[in-house]
Amino acid sequence: MSSASPAGPDPSDPAGWDPESVVSPEPRPRDGWWSALAGVVATAAGLAVAELVAAFVDPSSSPVVAVGGAVVDGVPGWLKDLAVSWFGTADKAVLLATMGVVSLAGAALAGVLERRRPPWGAVLLGAVGVVAAVVAAGRPGANIAWALPSLLGVVAAIALLSALLRRVETWFAEDERPRADRRYAIDRRRFLQWSGVTAAGAVVVLGVSRVVSAGGRAVTAAREAIRLPRPATTAPAVPAGADLGVEGAAPYVTPNPEFYRIDTALVVPQVDPDDWSLTVTGLVDEPFTITWDDLLALPLEEHHVTLACVSNEVGGDLIGNALWLGYPVRELLARAKPQGGADMVLSRSTDGFTAGTPLEVLQEADRDCLVAVGMNGEPLPTEHGFPARLVVPGLYGYVSATKWVTELKVTRFADEQGYWTPRGWSALGPIKLSSRIDVPRPGDDLPAGAVTLAGVAWAQHTGIERVEVRVDDGDWVAADLADTVGPDTWRQWRLDWDATPGDHLVAVRATDADGNLQVEAEAPPAPDGATGWHTIELTIT
Repeated sequence: MSSASPAGPDPSDPAGWDPESVVSPEPRPRDGWWSALAGVVATAAGLAVAELVAAFVDPSSSPVVAVGGAVVDGVPGWLKDLAVSWFGTADKAVLLATMGVVSLAGAALAGVLERRRPPWGAVLLGAVGVVAAVVAAGRPGANIAWALPSLLGVVAAIALLSALLRRVETWFAEDERPRADRRYAIDRRRFLQWSGVTAAGAVVVLGVSRVVSAGGRAVTAAREAIRLPRPATTAPAVPAGADLGVEGAAPYVTPNPEFYRIDTALVVPQVDPDDWSLTVTGLVDEPFTITWDDLLALPLEEHHVTLACVSNEVGGDLIGNALWLGYPVRELLARAKPQGGADMVLSRSTDGFTAGTPLEVLQEADRDCLVAVGMNGEPLPTEHGFPARLVVPGLYGYVSATKWVTELKVTRFADEQGYWTPRGWSALGPIKLSSRIDVPRPGDDLPAGAVTLAGVAWAQHTGIERVEVRVDDGDWVAADLADTVGPDTWRQWRLDWDATPGDHLVAVRATDADGNLQVEAEAPPAPDGATGWHTIELTIT
């Protein structure tokens, strides 16, 4: 039997040979890399198209943002805590980087599949696009239009992948031509040109999407134009002795750029104050809604309050102290008139995050719970909740410090839960008495002689009465305490130590104003905050 000849001109006739007319040859192992590159380039261009469409629909409808947000929402509490303990405030950057690596691998796989097992590469891309569209349309505050960026982006990616792989097929069709007449360099150049043009186009489209998506710049401009009103109640002046001036120790007031940020928002929400409102609803007799102008017209108050994240490890830095400007939550609740049986306020963020706070805590006359609009003398930074957020002394942020807050719903713990409670975290979240050594740090070059030990201690809404330090197995020695504005903030401490050569173990513990001693037993952050005495190892030379 004789084998059939391929369709098209005879490849032995160089003059009449056209690589486009040759039946695509069987994929060879060496074309896998180029097919993978085609998949990566096409997928990147599709994502750029999706970002451009999202700029017109809503920035949060971007497949990267929507899927990333779903990942954040879907991880169990222990994994979230592990990520924060490993990466701290860089957890979101790590998530985005991980998503990027996974996307590159998937794109490369789609390219290879489409070349070797068509149409499975296109099917893979299409399936991912449909899933992203469904996820985007199901995000908090979304509508069906949020599916468009993912769908249009994947259509563009599939079309571009097909076009690029045709270049690969043309290139490797040269194998059907006599060796002396092959034009590998020409067809390789054409493929690379197509890939380069596609990649450059993706960059241009992505840049245009950033220009079109002017929401962030508009919000920044609106924030910069705001002049906060003078508070009706001003905070006490920070005593001169509140900051002991020890280099390396946390300052009494944490500068805004250094204030920790832990939340579930993969991309910082951009909320125009002109479009913002706060609704007080639920089990109340008189629900109401106030606008940004309404809020600023109320008699605002200033208070120094230390906030802490429940994910903070013993000795960790997920804590900070700031001067907040806002309106008392208890006054808003009094206006709404909560009904009998209500015991929780479910606060909701514009990005869908919720926190359940005990109603009685928010109603306490001596607890300065605020709907805050200012931080350290300026409007809230966008990453810290602009235009408004909650500040509640004495409770970890996951049950109280809702950023970009838009709703206060009076309800019951038996009926509803905040975001983190069903993920394994405690429903109440009172901040635990704790202390930390800031200086010196392990690894510092410390000569024998006078060494200053210093740090901070906190017991929000109770206050710090005493801090003690122990070196090795010696006695506990009382440290000097800095002054403080009140019980809702941390206190600095310091102790001068006559250090001797050798390796030493230094520990710190605190006692609050009620006489409670800091818990010694070590416990992880989950489910209701870490415990243990912060201990460091030092080498004195």
